[in-house]
Amino acid sequence: MFSFKAPLLAFLVASSVLGTLGGCAVTRGQESLGAYIDDASITTAVKARFVDNPDVDASSIRVETLNGTVMLSGFAKNNTERSTAESLSWKVKGVRAVRNELVVRP
Repeated sequence: MFSFKAPLLAFLVASSVLGTLGGCAVTRGQESLGAYIDDASITTAVKARFVDNPDVDASSIRVETLNGTVMLSGFAKNNTERSTAESLSWKVKGVRAVRNELVVRP
């Protein structure tokens, strides 16, 4: 005799597991996959501008992006380098804000 209980139970368990997995992808305070990819491309574009510009030492500046906000940290040789890095960051498509936390070396 064939019982419907085992397949039905398996279906209900699978449905509940799959239903909860979709909700685990993004929790409060985290980015969606699309936003993460956008932020990663912004970070890459900002770094590329730094490498292409002779007035900026790209190896001394850390770039992080979250929801379109670029944060610059690290060290600048002078105020000109600090302001140039910020200016270059603003020119990248998708940048919503720039937090310039660069410290000018004494």
